[in-house]
Amino acid sequence: MRTRIKICGLRKPEHVDAAIDAGADAIGFVLYPPSVRAIDLALLESMTRRVPAFVTTVALFVNPTPAEVRTALAAARIDLLQFHGSPDHESPEFCAQFQRPYMKAFAVDGGFDLLKSLQTYANAAALLLDTPSAGHGGSGQTFDWNLIPCQQPNNTTNLSGAPAPRVVLSGGLTAANVVDAINTVRPFAVDVSSGVESARGVKDSELIYKFCREVAKTFGQDR
Repeated sequence: MRTRIKICGLRKPEHVDAAIDAGADAIGFVLYPPSVRAIDLALLESMTRRVPAFVTTVALFVNPTPAEVRTALAAARIDLLQFHGSPDHESPEFCAQFQRPYMKAFAVDGGFDLLKSLQTYANAAALLLDTPSAGHGGSGQTFDWNLIPCQQPNNTTNLSGAPAPRVVLSGGLTAANVVDAINTVRPFAVDVSSGVESARGVKDSELIYKFCREVAKTFGQDR
């Protein structure tokens, strides 16, 4: 099975173009003002217009109000919502109210229960597994991938009984470690932001290409 790729936190047209040309399946835009990768709705609208059909546009929110989400949906093409805040605020009911597919992010530590999270957010298109951080992602740090039950070869479910196609791995991924990450966790997709930056918040087209080439090395493996 081919591992899908999401490049997140893009702020310049040339990096959107590079991600698409490199083979990214999804392009993520941050709508969380405290983030160094945040963009406004005018830029979101112009950037999403660059994204062709069959490449998913993703808008990332952290504990938004319903009005903030609806305003963004009205302003630009958003195919998938990504909620990266507290489960107390971003409940399954909150996330599902916008009539748009969504992905819920979780910070993974020793107390994380993948099966319970998948059951709680049964209406989510995917769960994104990330490193705990005060900034709600983009830390550039990995977590212990062995905390995630992996999909076994020739099996459609992982050890917890949870369907692997709903797992997206994030957190400190780079071209140097993404093959190991995929082989350890066996996620449906990987999500990278800081790992394709030359400086904090500054994307690098060559790093985007390099990351996607590394992921492609796993295509066709006995997953």
